Amino acid sequence: MRDIGIILAGTLLLGSCTTRQHISDALPSALEAGWEGERVCTLQHQTDTHRLLRCTFPPGVGHERHYHPPHYGYALIGGTMKLTSESGTRTATLATGSDYSSDGVEWHEVVNVGETTVTYLIVEEI
Repeated sequence: MRDIGIILAGTLLLGSCTTRQHISDALPSALEAGWEGERVCTLQHQTDTHRLLRCTFPPGVGHERHYHPPHYGYALIGGTMKLTSESGTRTATLATGSDYSSDGVEWHEVVNVGETTVTYLIVEEI
């Protein structure tokens, strides 16, 4: 599940909420990032310490380069995603109902290379 966590870290995307200060200030957070000018994640809930994002990727849609603070992810609908990060590019299949946790992601980009829409939830520390 750790490989899937790297893919899901994301991403993801909307609203007027505060964003955690990050080493890579030049990159958007998952909430702020999008794909071809459109956001792919929506803010579902936020507290003083966490926020919940819902990210949806139809086939051919991705998530531009972004970072993630520490977070937990859950796949509502799995599929096949291509991930590019500092360690290279790879393809991974995400199972529906799978989950992961991450200490954070400095940067990555993803794109849905499968035939089904991929949807997941991310709970980020803020």
